[in-house]
Amino acid sequence: MSKLLPIQMKPEFEIIHPDEGSSFRLLNEKVSAEKYRWQYHYHPEYELVCVPKGNGTRHVGNHLQSYENGDLVFMGPNLPHAGFGLKSHGQHEEIVIQIREEVFNQSIITRPEMAAITSLLEKAKYGIHFTGSVKDKITKKLTRLLKMRPFEKFIELLTVLNLMATTKEYALLNPAPPQSYALMKNNTRLQTIFTYVEHHFQEETDIKKVASIVHLSVPSFCNYFKKVMNITFTDFVNRYRIQHACILLQQEKSVSQASFECGFNNVVYFNKVFKSVINKTPSEFKKKKALA
Repeated sequence: MSKLLPIQMKPEFEIIHPDEGSSFRLLNEKVSAEKYRWQYHYHPEYELVCVPKGNGTRHVGNHLQSYENGDLVFMGPNLPHAGFGLKSHGQHEEIVIQIREEVFNQSIITRPEMAAITSLLEKAKYGIHFTGSVKDKITKKLTRLLKMRPFEKFIELLTVLNLMATTKEYALLNPAPPQSYALMKNNTRLQTIFTYVEHHFQEETDIKKVASIVHLSVPSFCNYFKKVMNITFTDFVNRYRIQHACILLQQEKSVSQASFECGFNNVVYFNKVFKSVINKTPSEFKKKKALA
């Protein structure tokens, strides 16, 4: 039995970068249920979540429902959701694809062959739950996709999108497109701030500058940002830097190189912030990725 609940918490904004040499981010996460971290969040990327097998709870927008024997859901930009491992048992596994809207706008939906996918993207605003044989087909494809090279991954992603766009084995999870609490009335201002951070995160944080470009005093800006984002601007910039540092560390950059290239001028402080965000030191993160 599904449930529709009013959103009673502020979802956190998640910062996402595409994989190196790819148009999207591909994750394969395996974690024991007792160590699973439930977090209600949102981001401007489309997201496809596949739970290959197992049970848990799905929370997408105002929709809350338990699932069995795996799950497959496609979500639109800024649709608040949580990871699907809540109330799971044993080892929980997710295959996740996160792709920016601009990738669709620039290279996919502009093609006449992609008309069905354009309709799929519109439905994704509600959250789409796939079932039956199409869920099994797509789960197998996503499992194979994990081992492919970037070009092959992109072609296979198009196949997956077409399968989702042309099947009738689906249900919309929300009766109307829920909007992120933080973006309902603040989208333009927030996008201006996000763009500034994207272009200036390697520099020393200048709150006066960013406050001025959104026409606020520094105190008003700090209060505004904390209210709508549930995080201070400084912490937001640091999280953005750490996400970028993760990419650098996977590119064989040293810890000190990653620290300075993502805007930290103190390696000790970088290590402290990195561990608070990732729950591992940069060295531990680098070692784990090397063994993967």
